[in-house]
Amino acid sequence: MTIRSRRETITFKHPVHIRGIARELPAGAYEVVTDEEMIEGLSFASWRRIATMINVPSEGVQGATEMLSIGSVDLADAQASDAQASEASVVHD
Repeated sequence: MTIRSRRETITFKHPVHIRGIARELPAGAYEVVTDEEMIEGLSFASWRRIATMINVPSEGVQGATEMLSIGSVDLADAQASDAQASEASVVHD
């Protein structure tokens, strides 16, 4: 089975909670890795997401990071919350 990984950097403008991560993450840029596998047997190329991970600062070691598995929907929810917080701060300024 063929697997590919996509990497992207996302930025949170505010501290954020992502479901599945027990702590609040500080505002900043985060690398997100999405692994996908090719669906075999189709007449066209199609991919299915099998894992989404985010690289976050480690809790215990200054300067270290850890890769945590998260749900893609949970990540999208966190991004939407961050965008709403940004909109709310513009309205109040």
